[in-house]
Amino acid sequence: MAQLSADSFAFGGKLRRLDDALDDLAARLTGVAETETVPVMQAMGRVIAADIGTPFAIPNFDNSAVDGYAVRFADLAVSGETRLPVSLRIPAGMIGVPPLPPGTAARIFTGAMMPAQADTVFMQEDVRLEGETVVLPHGLELGSNRRFAGEDFAKNAAIVPAGTRLKPQHLAGLAAAGRASVTVRRRLKVAIFSTGNEIREPALQAPEPGCQYDANRAMLAGLLAARNMEVTDLGILPDDPVIMARALTEAAAGSDAILTSGGVSTGEEDHVKAAIEAAGRLDFWRLAIKPGRPIAMGTLAGTPFLGMPGNPAAVFVTFVRFVGPVLDLLAGAKPLRPAPIPVISGFDYRKKAERREYVRVSLAADASGRMVAQRFPKDGAALISSLIAADALAELGEDVTEIKAGETISVLPLSSLVG
Repeated sequence: MAQLSADSFAFGGKLRRLDDALDDLAARLTGVAETETVPVMQAMGRVIAADIGTPFAIPNFDNSAVDGYAVRFADLAVSGETRLPVSLRIPAGMIGVPPLPPGTAARIFTGAMMPAQADTVFMQEDVRLEGETVVLPHGLELGSNRRFAGEDFAKNAAIVPAGTRLKPQHLAGLAAAGRASVTVRRRLKVAIFSTGNEIREPALQAPEPGCQYDANRAMLAGLLAARNMEVTDLGILPDDPVIMARALTEAAAGSDAILTSGGVSTGEEDHVKAAIEAAGRLDFWRLAIKPGRPIAMGTLAGTPFLGMPGNPAAVFVTFVRFVGPVLDLLAGAKPLRPAPIPVISGFDYRKKAERREYVRVSLAADASGRMVAQRFPKDGAALISSLIAADALAELGEDVTEIKAGETISVLPLSSLVG
């Protein structure tokens, strides 16, 4: 289990910038230590436990990049066509390829080993055959269509560094290096629950007046699944600090982290704070972001607790920009911090200084081909419709106070944030 000291989250006080908070946590948190070995074919989304390199060059022999004819560049005429007899036929997978005799060409196929002395390959569609002779046009450069040994990875080169959450391209690299299995950290175990007497389990009818169906747990389960984390669903807890404290203590015994949504404000009906303080330690991280309120963070018997707001859009933004990266650290993974991309703003907007805001936007190309961001017409943190309609979050930095339509802004595509 990922164990934390009692003061690991003790950072209350003034508003903290998001990047500073994440950097601070990255220096303090260590991930789960337990590992397991899994087949590479089943390692998608898992976190590599140690640096992985290749014990040999990839490819480990010079080979042809095309179907065609391998030649010695020195045998080609200085001008005009060159006519060479075909002395070898080399299919892919052929072992023990003999050297290319001087003044001849070899029929060769994509991926086949280059014969010794050959250094250039003509594509088959660029030549013509006359019996057993190939006629080669003038103008091809030395080394064309030849793949060199080690062109992809040199011997002992790093393929995947420790802490990488494996994607399909990483699996390709591991397999190319001859690995059928790989050592990964075990999956992070995350318990989730919602709080509030007004929250109900979904049912195919309108909820009772004054109540609403729980959307946050389903969203959090999806966000955690995208990070390949194990989810324990603890359901909905009533606004009762005694029941909450008992449920939290039980969850801490079998989890690496606990997430809640709702009940972390300072209202007299927000009981999560009292429940956490009764069972462990609680601190508030006042992050300078919007949407999102102060993040409740603490420990229960060494297990991290993270309490998020109750509104779905605020939960989403808080998770993808802060809670998710914190969980990545606990999982032993490098936190996901996607690079913003520039687009044209299609809207005017004003905001407060010293706070980073995330505006839900859709993206579409204008008549000139420029990508333009349009703000969702409603801005409430409770609006699930704004998340469904959004393609990205416009990230407006702490020092920005106003943007105008036509200006360049930075956006984070939702696809890059989820996992």
